[in-house]
Amino acid sequence: MKDAWKSIKKGDFFSEFLLMSIATLGAFAIGEYPEGVAVMLFYSVGEVLQSLAVSRAKLNIKTLLDQRPETVTRIENNVQTSINAAEACIDDILLLKPGEKVALDGELMDEKASFNTAALTGESKPSTKRKGDSVLAGMINLETASTMRVTTAYKDSKLSKILDLIQHASAQKAPTELFIRKFAKIYTPIVVGLAVLICLAPALFVSHYVFSEWLYRALIFLVISCPCALVISIPLGYFGGIGAASKNGILFKGSNYLDSLANIRHVVLDKTGTLTQGVFSIQDIQIKKELDKEYILHLVNMAESNSTHPIATAIREYVGQEAPSYSVTHIEEIAGHGLRALIDGRQLLVGNTKLLDKFGISYDTEIKDIVYTTMAIAVDNEYAGYITIADQIKPEAKEAIQALKSHHIDCTVLSGDKNAIVRHVAESLGITNYFGDLLPEDKVTKFKAIKQSTTSVAFVGDGFNDAPVLALSDVGIAMGGLGSDASIQTADVVIQDDNIAKIPMAIKIGRETKKIVWQNITLAFIVKGAVLLLGAGGIATMWEAVFADVGVSLLAILNAIRIQRKVF
Repeated sequence: MKDAWKSIKKGDFFSEFLLMSIATLGAFAIGEYPEGVAVMLFYSVGEVLQSLAVSRAKLNIKTLLDQRPETVTRIENNVQTSINAAEACIDDILLLKPGEKVALDGELMDEKASFNTAALTGESKPSTKRKGDSVLAGMINLETASTMRVTTAYKDSKLSKILDLIQHASAQKAPTELFIRKFAKIYTPIVVGLAVLICLAPALFVSHYVFSEWLYRALIFLVISCPCALVISIPLGYFGGIGAASKNGILFKGSNYLDSLANIRHVVLDKTGTLTQGVFSIQDIQIKKELDKEYILHLVNMAESNSTHPIATAIREYVGQEAPSYSVTHIEEIAGHGLRALIDGRQLLVGNTKLLDKFGISYDTEIKDIVYTTMAIAVDNEYAGYITIADQIKPEAKEAIQALKSHHIDCTVLSGDKNAIVRHVAESLGITNYFGDLLPEDKVTKFKAIKQSTTSVAFVGDGFNDAPVLALSDVGIAMGGLGSDASIQTADVVIQDDNIAKIPMAIKIGRETKKIVWQNITLAFIVKGAVLLLGAGGIATMWEAVFADVGVSLLAILNAIRIQRKVF
């Protein structure tokens, strides 16, 4: 009754608390004390169990993810000091002891170390990191003591962002959840009105009208009609789906995206970093004989020095981090083409053949037929040669595409890479629809055309240039490991470990969540409908009414949390 009064003061007159209060007071008024007590007792027990179920679901996710230690060991001037993790600053050197959990994001200082990444990716297999690789909060150092340099503040670590996403995911309601909430607001006052009619209207039609008998039937009707099973179990079902996904390294930014992903009929994929590993290695270098090969490579390395693109990384690894101290006066990135730079007083162009076409530079046309990714080079508006770079298809990519097809989902590849490379990757994976040589604006145009031809489309990407298409899609999925911050921020779903096999898994979780939610809706309506008819006819008692409300609520809750125990 206290809760009912609080709801009324807030303007919510027709809440489930009011229904139960009326039913209890009515039962006492007609002398049905045991049944009046039973209504409140079982309802209170049901509320406690519901609260425990919700709290446990939230706690399970937070416990799974927030595995950061409260203190860290900082090394300064060869002296080890234990400090609060939140006090660690960027560029601090931290000691990671064997078995210790990492508290902040950073980069490994030692040559090699093994980490358990299950908290972030859902994968139990140890991950080997090498010097310079990213080490993220939540990972566990497995074998030997290691050192890392902090690169991100405690509150800005990837794990902190994940926790924030999870905490706010429930704010984005699924259409089914929103409908039930609206339905409950309309449904409850109608139920109260019908209960009044059940109690009073028979006086006009029944010859031997007994007020207490019809009041009892009306009270049963009120108890049965309480929408608790729907209002509690449906949000819990969606939260369970978000939790199940989190355990597998998949982050949903809202329960509405579980519903959207369940309805996906077409998945459009970027190539580099999504279908392929995004780790390039140089295969061949062809520089004109009359030019100094080493000098040209150093110019290219200088131009790519500030880029984080995997191709730039491959060039740096081949040429070396240190380059001659040439004067760099201008570097310009031309989206979808490459780079233009002014180095050592000479204009350098590094990019695809479209870049050379843009500046009217002639080149050997056979480089267009090379299957590998090709970086054409021009110096002072003269073609100088090319570098070929190869990227490997992810081992799990073929299985993931087959899984999507088994779900009756069409697949298309969109890429800015050469059409010959895109065709090779697509055909290797059994994808018949693919488009290469696309500028960022071309990707948007192609995606819009695909979206017009089908009902629901998801896009999977990882690059900065993918952000516009991610925003256009019904569900945007970003690769969270190699992915750019822009794509991760724009996406609706984030795959933590870049494992493309998680895409069909995410769709399966979405569909399973939707199935469980509709099972609960169906169960509630069938049981309540049946007992409503029995109650109005004078057959069902308050005990059946309590089961129809509290019992169905508990069954629905148990069904909702079942998804967190499923193996996907």
